Amino acid sequence: MNMVKLADEIIAGRRINRQDDLNMFLTCDIKELCEGADRIRAYFIGKKVDLCSIINGRSGRCPEDCKYCAQSAHHHTNCEVYDFLPEETIVEACRMHENEGVDRFSIVTAGRILTGADFQKAIHAFETMHKECKIDLCASMGFLTAEQLHQLHEAGVTSYHHNIETSRRNFPNICTTHTYEQKIETLKMVKAEGMCACSGGIIGMGENWEDRLDMAVSLAELGIDSIPINALMPIPGTPLENQPQLTEEEILRTIAFFRYINPEANIRLAAGRVLLTNDGELAFKAGASASITGNMLTTAACATIRSDKQMLQRLGRDVTPDYQK
Repeated sequence: MNMVKLADEIIAGRRINRQDDLNMFLTCDIKELCEGADRIRAYFIGKKVDLCSIINGRSGRCPEDCKYCAQSAHHHTNCEVYDFLPEETIVEACRMHENEGVDRFSIVTAGRILTGADFQKAIHAFETMHKECKIDLCASMGFLTAEQLHQLHEAGVTSYHHNIETSRRNFPNICTTHTYEQKIETLKMVKAEGMCACSGGIIGMGENWEDRLDMAVSLAELGIDSIPINALMPIPGTPLENQPQLTEEEILRTIAFFRYINPEANIRLAAGRVLLTNDGELAFKAGASASITGNMLTTAACATIRSDKQMLQRLGRDVTPDYQK
C-alpha cells in the first residue's frame, strides 16, 4: 500500500485497528512510511514540540522485577539508592526547568506505589510548585488508587505517566510481580480522573515486531494522550544486559507506525536517543512530536535542553511553552 496515501486517509478520518493488515507497516518502504508519518504529525499536532523533564524523587530498592530496570531490588546494579528527596531540591529543579522553557516537569519514584508519608511529601511538593511555578506538572508513582490520583490532580498535577512497557503477550517475559491488566486498570483511572494519560514502552527487549504493533494498537484503544517510546539501553546487572542494540531504522519504523496508529497523540522520544542521528533529528521527521529532555539536577541539564531546542528550531519546530507565550 502507498503509505503517503494511507496518511491522507488517516488525516481524512480513517483509524487503524486490529482488523487491519498491520504487516503493511513492516514491509513498506521506510522513507515513504516516515514521510507519511510526518504528514500526519504536521496535520494533528503542528509545529509544537512538547518537552518534558523528570526528577527521580525516590531511587532504588524497588520490589518489582522488571528485567530492564536498574532500580529493581532483584538486580545487582550500581543504581543510586535514596529516600524521597527534600521538597526544596525538587522545587529548585522545577524552577530550573521552567527557566529553560520546558513544557512540563515530573516527579518519578521507584517502587510499586508511593504511599504514606512519602506520598504526602509529594502532594506538598506539587502544591508548592503549582503555586510558585507556571510549568505543567506530571507524576509517575506506580499503581496509585483513584483517590490518590484525585489528590494529585487537586494539587496541580495535570498528567500521569504509567508505561504498559510492551505487548500483552510479551509482558510476562518482562515482569512477573505485577500484570499487564493492572497497568491497564491504572490508566483507565487516570483517564476517568480527567488527567492527561502518558503511557508507552520500551522496544529492544526481545519482543517481535507484532508485539510492537500490538502495543501501539493497545495504546490507541485506551485513548492515550502521550506515548513515550524508549529504545532499550541495556544496563549491566539486569537480565537484559546482553540484548543487542537496535538499529536506527528499527527505531524510526516503530516511531512512524506509532504515529499512524495514534495520529492525535504526542509521540515522545525517551531513552535511547543516543542511538539516533543527532539525538533524534530524523525521528522528528518520522512522526515524533515530543521528547524527554534535560538530565536530572546536573548543570548538564541546561546544556542538553538548549541543544535540543536548537536542533528542533533548525527543523522549524516551535519549542516555546504556552506559559511563555
